[in-house]
Amino acid sequence: MQTKNLCDIDAVNYMENSDEINKSGNNENSSQGNIIVDDKTAKEAEKLQNDKVREYGQVTLDKNKRDHKLHLLTIIGEIEGHECLSQQTKTTKYEHILPQLAVLEDSDDIEGVLVLVNTIGGAVESGLAIAEMIASLSKPTVSLIIGDSHSIGVPLAVATDYSFIVPTGTVIIHPVRMSGTVIGSRQTYDYFKIMQDRIVGFISNHSNASKERIETMMFNTTMLSRDLGTILVGSQAVDEGIVDAVGGIHEAIEKLYDMIEERAKQNK
Repeated sequence: MQTKNLCDIDAVNYMENSDEINKSGNNENSSQGNIIVDDKTAKEAEKLQNDKVREYGQVTLDKNKRDHKLHLLTIIGEIEGHECLSQQTKTTKYEHILPQLAVLEDSDDIEGVLVLVNTIGGAVESGLAIAEMIASLSKPTVSLIIGDSHSIGVPLAVATDYSFIVPTGTVIIHPVRMSGTVIGSRQTYDYFKIMQDRIVGFISNHSNASKERIETMMFNTTMLSRDLGTILVGSQAVDEGIVDAVGGIHEAIEKLYDMIEERAKQNK
């Protein structure tokens, strides 16, 4: 029977202890490494989120107590069409909004869309394209007019399933205007009449206002200086059936939560 030398035993014990220390150290380093990686990932995600807000005015709202994931979309400034506006002009670019709406429709994570509206109007064709895309989303949608909803901004505000306006928010309804040099021919006027009918038809189909009443407000000569149209402030827009209710961000988000939960019940 062989006996181990005390030095051998000490060496074995030393190696075992060293292994334990190395394992402990490696685990600690690994843990610290994971913390560093997680922190870096969180910062990168935060930067992407901030960039998204700054560049496109969009953000995902998912820190709420009712555990719903919403997407916030802003329509501000002037609706930019096929021609680029000045860099000094606040704009909503339809080539940014349309792909994002397609992504939202395709997403399994996003449950509802909140649209903030503060626009003076802009390109009719591009504005209607955005409005049609919003109206065709299968997810619950709510809009909130927080400042202005003028001209083509009206179809954008009513394109959602439900709409709100703050007490001091304004809606302006007026005819399609001609800008720049145009040929004053019958065809030109016919084209603008078709565009106008598209706008009136869209608003009436997505609100509680009739075509006749919208056209009456559109051609009002007593309110706007040197122009035709009607200004509606806050509750006046609700009384005319253009907007569903007066409210702010709290009411708009709570309404969207309720719509999401009601749809979930119906789908069970």
